[in-house]
Amino acid sequence: MKIVVDENMPLAEALFAEFGEVVRVPGRTMTAEQLADADILLVRSVTKVNAALLSQATNLKFVGTATIGTDHIDKAVLAEKGINFTSAPGCNKVSVGEYIISALLVMAEKYQFSLSGLSLGIIGAGNTGTAVAERASALGIEVKLCDPLKEQAGDPRSFVSYDEALQCDLISFHVPLSRAGEHATFHLLDKKHIQALRSEQILLNASRGEVWDNQAMLLRQQSAEPLRLVMDVWENEPDILHELVPYTDIATPHIAGYSLEGKYRGTYMLYEAFCQQFGYTVTKQLKQLLPVADINALTLNANTDEAVLKKLIHLVYDVRRDDARFRHQIGLPGRFDEMRKKYPERREWSSVTISSEQNNDELVKLGFSVSGN
Repeated sequence: MKIVVDENMPLAEALFAEFGEVVRVPGRTMTAEQLADADILLVRSVTKVNAALLSQATNLKFVGTATIGTDHIDKAVLAEKGINFTSAPGCNKVSVGEYIISALLVMAEKYQFSLSGLSLGIIGAGNTGTAVAERASALGIEVKLCDPLKEQAGDPRSFVSYDEALQCDLISFHVPLSRAGEHATFHLLDKKHIQALRSEQILLNASRGEVWDNQAMLLRQQSAEPLRLVMDVWENEPDILHELVPYTDIATPHIAGYSLEGKYRGTYMLYEAFCQQFGYTVTKQLKQLLPVADINALTLNANTDEAVLKKLIHLVYDVRRDDARFRHQIGLPGRFDEMRKKYPERREWSSVTISSEQNNDELVKLGFSVSGN
């Protein structure tokens, strides 16, 4: 088999070389000619898999995207051509959850408040939104879920309306991008909603850039009462609205889900689906492929209040490092994609084992590995 993969996808050779030739190509500039004799195509969100890209792919049997979202995939075209398709739902939910918590702790320090007791409206209660909710609850945050599709489908959890979620102290978006239907998410946060928000509210977007109207957001941020913003995703990536960046508290280049574990997990899920589709035995385990973290064990001698948890969390991942890198490089041509391509290794909290005799409930709920002394 000829297996064409995005050049930035980890583990491709380790997982797929036994099945054929692995050919790496730039994801955003992938061409139809490169797929002319491909049997397998593995992509990320930067590749638009449509009729034009597949026009010469007469041998293609399987397409996989190592992402949660599938708005970059024309599934109707794949179905028409009889090409099997799979995605990786939930592959980076832990990473995004940790990004959001790291950002909230930064905001709490910047604006001098405690997260405990605040309300968090989570727009979209799928894999990622749920991961955020679990970690936020461990910090004493009151979580309110908004997801009309899950509510209508009979999800037993308690849900609130979109308007009620927008009244929360903190609002985090975790929806896929959709442009049609009753619950379309394109510009879900539109000019009307943006103008109605209170200036002290904190908004976070780690879903898709087009979920927020960025031009309307810029107008609000240039007013006398700007909002407090955490933005990991942007409209029209990589050609984003640069004027909006200075009006954000935290700005990053679509890397919320970019933990090493999240990246590995995405490719591994495609490997599992591939093996199932073609009748191969899964012989490799993800845990065995992960390297040992640089810092993999710590001893905790204090109670886990918010201040201690902040120190611990930011030791493993402090979003301010990504924000500083983004602001320093974003004005240079091609840097949005370059920052993603050369993103420094980042580990999830589970890579660190905490030795502690204190109450470990919060640590476990946050996702740390815990052992008693």
